Amino acid sequence: MMELKWKESGVDVVNLILAAFLFLTPWIFGFASDHAAAPNAWVSGILIGIVAIAALTKFAEWEEWINLVLGLWVLVSPWVLSFAPQTTARWAYVIVGLVVAVLAGLKLWFMHQTPPRVSARR
Repeated sequence: MMELKWKESGVDVVNLILAAFLFLTPWIFGFASDHAAAPNAWVSGILIGIVAIAALTKFAEWEEWINLVLGLWVLVSPWVLSFAPQTTARWAYVIVGLVVAVLAGLKLWFMHQTPPRVSARR
């Protein structure tokens, strides 16, 4: 059980790192002046970071659902907000969004798996 908790915390740390990376991408990749891509990176990065910190302090299922939604938003936002032609910004968003959504989805899936039952057959 301790090993599982550590792995869950590891996923939350990865989400926190991804949140910081997403927040910094406008400066790293030079699209800080874009009026759609930059604010979206800052807000999405902050929200993912807040949820990751909340999950690190006390795990709850709602945090994973929020991260799943945020990850999917980050994944599709280049097209929704019309900055997809900016290749660097688009790929940063797609990669971060995909990883956040997949990690949240996996954690939710594992949470809802029933443990195998051991039967005592003789």
